[in-house]
Formats: sequence, C-alpha cells, structure tokens
Amino acid sequence: MFLNPFTKRDGDPHVLAVSMTGVKLGDRVAFLGVARPGRIAAIAAKVGLSGRASAAVPDAQAVARVSKAAADAGVLVDTDIADVKQLPYAAADFDLVVIDDTGALLEELGEGDRAAVAREAARVLRPGGRVVVLGAGEPTGLQRLMPKTQASPLVRSGAVHALLSANGFGIVRTLAEREGLVFIEGLKPRT
Repeated sequence: MFLNPFTKRDGDPHVLAVSMTGVKLGDRVAFLGVARPGRIAAIAAKVGLSGRASAAVPDAQAVARVSKAAADAGVLVDTDIADVKQLPYAAADFDLVVIDDTGALLEELGEGDRAAVAREAARVLRPGGRVVVLGAGEPTGLQRLMPKTQASPLVRSGAVHALLSANGFGIVRTLAEREGLVFIEGLKPRT
C-alpha cells in the first residue's frame, strides 16, 4: 500500500462523509443503508458516549458487518434488523438520519416505498433535525474506468430532492458533489 500511487494518503477514506454530515458530540444519529459499514463507524465515532448511533439493517449479515466495523473503530453502534419503510424508533428520537444510497438502497425501491422511507426519516427526526442522503455521483479519477461505477439516476435527476420535499422536509439542498459522492440535505421544519 505504501508504494501504490493510487491510494489516498490521508489514511481515513471516510473523512469527507463525516464532515459533510456535520455530526457532532452528543448527536443522536440513525443510519439507513449499509453500503459501507466503516462509514457508519466513522460517523458514529463523532457522537461520543453522550450521543447515540443506531443503524437499521436488513439482515444478520449486515448486523455482523456493522458490528465488526464499530468494534474495529472502538465505537458503539446499536443495530436493529428492520425494514427501512417501518423503523423501530420512536418519533423525534434523532437529530440526524443518514440514508446511504451508494449501495442503491433507494434505487431498488419503488416510488411508494421510497416515499415511505422519507416519511419514516422525517418521523424519527426531532423538529429542526436533518436528513443527509449520500448518493453515488459522477465517478472521478480511475473510478471512471470501472464498468460497475456509475452515478445514481435518482441523485442525478433531482428525484431525491423532490422525494424529500414531498415527504416532510422543508429545505432540501445539495451540500456538495465530491470524490464520486453527492450529499443532499433536508431539514425537518421546527413546527
């Protein structure tokens, strides 16, 4: 790895995701989508012992992947096997919901199911809380040469903006598009 000129030198591949979510000490964060368990652990590390990190995952394999990433990072992440269209959390339980669509979580759902996911995210957020959707952006660098690497059609078309706006989020905007990722934020109204 030391001699490979194509590796990143910063040592942490999740720095961008952590900074773009804006998570801080004491936050209560819910994760939907397990495309990168290390990303979940990196973001969860910021909430500290005074915060809470929970992940709604589809099966026992995903629980094992998230648990291993959390243990490797030395952080706590509560994992719940749950349908993302019907989350096992109370209303207004979280400050931030991170929906990781880089593994095509939303892409694989029908339009009605996507709306249910957005409504559930809004339900579990406190008034003034935020949702951040991580989507696959245009591939950069060597990723452009990979046949499986492509931008998310939902993200590129603006459908995620419309989805969030129609299902409980007041202000929806693209925070950034960088390093092959797109970050879309929605704010739940305070009233």
